Amino acid sequence: MPTFSYYISPNDTPLTPESPVWQESLPLARPKSGKSSEIIVSYGEYFDAVRSFFEQDGREMLCGALAQHLQQTISPGDIQEIRINLEKHGEFYHPARIETDVIGHTITFVLNVAVSETGKAHITREFHTLKRLNIGFVESFVPRVYVLGEVTSGSGRKFCMFLGQWFKDYHEFHISRATSGKRPKVCVWDDRNQRYYLSPKQTAQLYRQAARIMTCYYNVTTFEHISPWHHAAGDFIIKPDQNSIDLKLITVRGYVPLLRDLNHQTPGSGNVEQILQALLIFFLKLSIQMRLDRIDGVGNIVWLDSEVVQSTVQGLFDALAQKPTDPILPGAVDTCFKYYLSICSRNDLFELSEAIIQTRPPAAPEIPLIKQHLAEHVYFLIESIRKI
Repeated sequence: MPTFSYYISPNDTPLTPESPVWQESLPLARPKSGKSSEIIVSYGEYFDAVRSFFEQDGREMLCGALAQHLQQTISPGDIQEIRINLEKHGEFYHPARIETDVIGHTITFVLNVAVSETGKAHITREFHTLKRLNIGFVESFVPRVYVLGEVTSGSGRKFCMFLGQWFKDYHEFHISRATSGKRPKVCVWDDRNQRYYLSPKQTAQLYRQAARIMTCYYNVTTFEHISPWHHAAGDFIIKPDQNSIDLKLITVRGYVPLLRDLNHQTPGSGNVEQILQALLIFFLKLSIQMRLDRIDGVGNIVWLDSEVVQSTVQGLFDALAQKPTDPILPGAVDTCFKYYLSICSRNDLFELSEAIIQTRPPAAPEIPLIKQHLAEHVYFLIESIRKI
């Protein structure tokens, strides 16, 4: 039988049922959101549920995931220790970093745990969407996923979970107020060592990669795209070094046809105009969403600097250049889209951007901020497009 130990990151002191925090309640609503939780779950109940998840079926489920990772057969007796590290509290999940000691290796996974009804309503769809994206695209920027299941606690509460790939040395990041009082900078949340700010060059690379990833997963034929997504929710994580950065997307809440957001056209109808119009809508929607964040992830909504626009345009075309040629189009996807943009007027882009804003929930708190900056945003889009 493996030993289990429990932690709340970034602390390295293990918890026990005698620890004071064991009986305390998990924070189930985002800080500063103004929302109250509909349920109460203790840390102890959370850790017990996670342990039960790994113990069900005689640990065969975990053995299967370890076998995939190590490319060799693993039996339950090969697992010596399982360390459960509660990492953060999100709107949908309370993810844990799972460290397993097995036949001379330490293998790390993420376990996404849905406690709230909101999280449980999304988790099955996300699990299968991640599986689909990993199979359907050559490049992968999202975690591999292994197994989906649920556990009922002693109090009768249901926990839903799935086990996935852990991205080592990647961290959440957010726009943050620099202590010097200058304009906001991107802060990397390396809480095990020390939080730090990105340089302007690294920041430009970050948003370029984020746009490239989102465009990589855009399906030119079916118009499917990842939506919704938010910088403020920590959907992207970053691993920087001195010369470059690497970005991953750790959650995919939806993968839906784009035009369903705006009208009732049928995706994939084989119309060149429709393909390019859909791509334009995707581009404008991406450019707006890329400029939204919250201070430190939970504070006021902010509109990011105009430099993000150039990075977004570059990242989009980086990804379009790698897409296979669609037989319906007269040329390469990026070449056709460059031409299509060249015949769009500033007024075309502004009116279509306004229509995209109308697809957001009317009470969405970011709408006034977007409207305030939209004309200027379209101006910077035009200038960035001319540089491509």
